[in-house]
Amino acid sequence: MKLLNFTIIKLTVCLIIGIVIGYLFYIPLNVSLYIATSLFASLLILFFVAKRSFFKTSWFGLSSLLMMISIGTLTVNFHDEKNASNHYTNQISIENNTFKSITFKIKDVLKSGKFYNKYIIDLLDIDGSKVRGKSLLNIQKDSLLTTLKVDDVLMGKMVFNNLDHSLNPNQFDYKTYLEKRYIYHQLFTSNQSLLKINSKTQSLFGIANNIREYVNSKLKSYDFNPDELAVINALLLGQRQDISDSVYKSYINAGAVHILAVSGLHVGILLIILSLALKPIESLKHGKLIKTILLITFLWCFALITGLSASVTRAVTMFSIVTIAINLKRPTNIYNTLAISMFVILLFKPMFLFDVGFQLSYLAVFSIVIVDPIIYKKWKPKSRIVDFYWHTFTVTLSAQLGIIPISLYYFHQFPSLFFISNLVIIPFLGLILGLGILVIVLAILNALPQFAANVYGRIIGLMNDFIIWVSRQESFLLKDIAFSLLYVLASYLVIIHLIKLIKKWHYSNLKYLLIAVIIFQSLVIYTHYKSTNEFIIFHKNRHSLIGNTTHNKMTVAHDLDSLSKANHIIRSYVIGNHISAIKKDSLHPIYLLNKKKLLVIDSLGIYNIKSFEPDYVLLRQSPKINLNRLIDSIKPKYIIADGSNYKSYIKHWSTICKKRELPFHQTGKKGAFIIAY
Repeated sequence: MKLLNFTIIKLTVCLIIGIVIGYLFYIPLNVSLYIATSLFASLLILFFVAKRSFFKTSWFGLSSLLMMISIGTLTVNFHDEKNASNHYTNQISIENNTFKSITFKIKDVLKSGKFYNKYIIDLLDIDGSKVRGKSLLNIQKDSLLTTLKVDDVLMGKMVFNNLDHSLNPNQFDYKTYLEKRYIYHQLFTSNQSLLKINSKTQSLFGIANNIREYVNSKLKSYDFNPDELAVINALLLGQRQDISDSVYKSYINAGAVHILAVSGLHVGILLIILSLALKPIESLKHGKLIKTILLITFLWCFALITGLSASVTRAVTMFSIVTIAINLKRPTNIYNTLAISMFVILLFKPMFLFDVGFQLSYLAVFSIVIVDPIIYKKWKPKSRIVDFYWHTFTVTLSAQLGIIPISLYYFHQFPSLFFISNLVIIPFLGLILGLGILVIVLAILNALPQFAANVYGRIIGLMNDFIIWVSRQESFLLKDIAFSLLYVLASYLVIIHLIKLIKKWHYSNLKYLLIAVIIFQSLVIYTHYKSTNEFIIFHKNRHSLIGNTTHNKMTVAHDLDSLSKANHIIRSYVIGNHISAIKKDSLHPIYLLNKKKLLVIDSLGIYNIKSFEPDYVLLRQSPKINLNRLIDSIKPKYIIADGSNYKSYIKHWSTICKKRELPFHQTGKKGAFIIAY
C-alpha cells in the first residue's frame, strides 16, 4: 500500500498496535518501561552504526517500529490511573460495603437517567486520606434542587459500588465503556446527604462550563423551542445532553447524527471565519506568526468549550497542524497531517482509540481524502450548481464507504436515505453555523433582535422537521443487521479493491475484487451453516426468559404478558448470534440438552422425580422448597436462580450452596447462564 510509504503513518500504525496490546494484555508498568528503554538504547546504537556504515541496513527501521509498539504499550500503562500509588483503589479497602467519608469535585455533567442525575467526579479525599481517581456519581432526582455544576466540591458518606456488567449476551456493556475512561466504581446518594464545600479553585473545564451556561442563559431569554435550543447547543457548543431521545433517534435513523457532533466540518468553517477576521494582522511585523498563534489558541479554546470530545480533538489537532503549515508556508500532505494528528492524540489519550466517534471520524476523513477524488473525476458537470451538489454527493458517498462496515458492526442498521439528508443539509450547514456564531455573539452583547432569534430558531426547526420526516421513511431504514468483526474486515477488503477497480479498470483489479467478494460470501455461508447449540437462561427482572438455540434457529419461552417487553434482550442476542428464525414455546419442567438434563422448579416447588438426576436445576418464581433436601434427593451439579425470584430467597439459596460447595449462579449478579451442548 502506498500509504505505508509515509514514515509517520508506519509509526502511527505501530503505536496503535502497541495500544491494542497494552489494552488486551496486562503488562506491568515497570516491565513495559524496561522494554521501551531497552529498545530505545538499541535504536541509538543502531543509529550510530548505520551512520558510519557504508551499506544500508533494515535493522534501524525495524527497531524504530518495535520501539514505537513498546511506546504504545507504555502509553496505556502511563495513563492507567490505577498504576498511581495514590489512586483510591491502592489506598483504601472498598470491597466491604462500608460507608466512606468522601470529598470530591464534579468533573463532568452527564445526561440524566430516569431516577438519577449522573456526574463524573474526581475523588479528593477518602476518610482523611488524600487520593486521586474518578468515579460515577448518581444523585436522586429532586425537582426542588438544582443540579450540581462542574468544579463544585462536596462531601458525603457513601458506599463504593461495583459497576454492573451487561447481564445478557451482546448488550452494550456500560462497565467496559466506563473502565476505558478510568472509572471503576459508582456512588449513590441524594442532595440532602451532601455538604457543599466552598472552593475558589477553578479548572479549565469549569471555566468552559461557566461559559456554556452563560451563553445558554442569554439564548434562553429569546424563547427558543427546547428542541431548537438543544440542537444549537450540540452544533455550536458540543453539548448533546439536552437533546430529546426522539430527536436524537431521528438524526440517527436519517444518517445525519454526525451533524450534531462538533467535528472537522464545524472546525473547518470556524477556521475560515477566524482566518478572515484576523487577516489584517498579516500586515504587521511577524504578522503571520502572530496570526498562527491566535488561530491555534482560538481553535483549542473552542475545543475546550465544546468538551474535548474525540471528534473535536481530532479535528482541532489536524487543523492546528494545517494552520501551522499554511501560515508558515510549509508544504503539507493530507495523509501526513492526519497521521500526525492521530499520533499526537493517541499519545495523550490512548483510550480514544476504542472510542466509536474517534474511529468513525478518522475512517470518514481518510475515506474522503482517498475515495472522493476518484469518484468526483468520473463526471465534470458544466453547471456550478450541479457541480456543487455532485461534489457534495461524492464526499458524502466517500465518507459512507469508509464507515459503513464499522457502523453496521456497532449499530446494526443502515439509513439508506443518508445521501438525501446530507445533500439537503450539508450545503447549508456552513450558513447555519455562521449564523449561529453571529447569534451567540449578539446574544452575549445583548444586541440580538428578537426577529433574528426567531428566524434562526425557525431555520433550526426546519432542519429538525426535515430530519424527522426522513427518519419516518422506515422502509428505507435497514435494521437489525447482524455484522461480526470478521464481516468488517472482509467488507473493507471488498471496498479497497472496489475503489482500486474504479480508479483503474484492469483485469488484475477485477480479479482481486472478485476474490474479496468470494471471501465475504464464504464468511456469510459459514456463519449461516455454523452449528450453534446453546440453552440460555436470560436475566429479566421479575420474570423468566429462556432461549434454546439450534442451528441458528431459536425457541423462546417466557412468562411475560408479551414478548415485546423483552424485545431488547432477544434482539441483542439474535443480532449478535446471527439467528435466522425465532419461534415461541411454553416453559417446560424438563429440558433434555443432548446428554445434559435441566430441571425447572417453579413456585409450586414440585420436583419428586424418581431415578432422575439433573445436571442443572433452575429455580424460578420463588419456589418454597428445602434446598438441602432437594440437593440430597436429586444430586444436581449446578443450581441456577433467574430474575423472577425474591432476593431474600436467592440470598438463602446462595448461602446453602456455598456451604455445600455446590456451584450457584444468580443471573441478577452474574448475568445470563449459557449451556453449550
